[in-house]
Amino acid sequence: MKTEMHGGVTLESWSPDEVQTALAANKIVLIDVRTPQEYMFEHIEGALLMPMAFFDATKLPGQSEKRIVLHCGSGLRSERMAKAAIAAGLHQIAHLDGGFGAWKAAKKPYIGTNMGNGAPERVAP
Repeated sequence: MKTEMHGGVTLESWSPDEVQTALAANKIVLIDVRTPQEYMFEHIEGALLMPMAFFDATKLPGQSEKRIVLHCGSGLRSERMAKAAIAAGLHQIAHLDGGFGAWKAAKKPYIGTNMGNGAPERVAP
């Protein structure tokens, strides 16, 4: 995990392995900030959608039990939204370093779209 200080708060950048482990242990809320179209085409199973265009940090769930980890396609949008969450008063926030691209490059499972019938399907590279 990499960290940087932003507004007096530590912003964490998690690796795909760290996110996968924490998600499997039910220790995080994973929020996808990509567009609905990107999410519909492929996404990390269990990730919730809060598109960047409609991102409102005040609507994020409380963090008394689980840390919030944001992700996007490459890590740029999620880092920006994490900084917006810090500016809105959140004190624990993280994002997936490298985004969904890093997730796929690390050969992690996800939900994709079957191009033959348009149905969602689990992809385990």
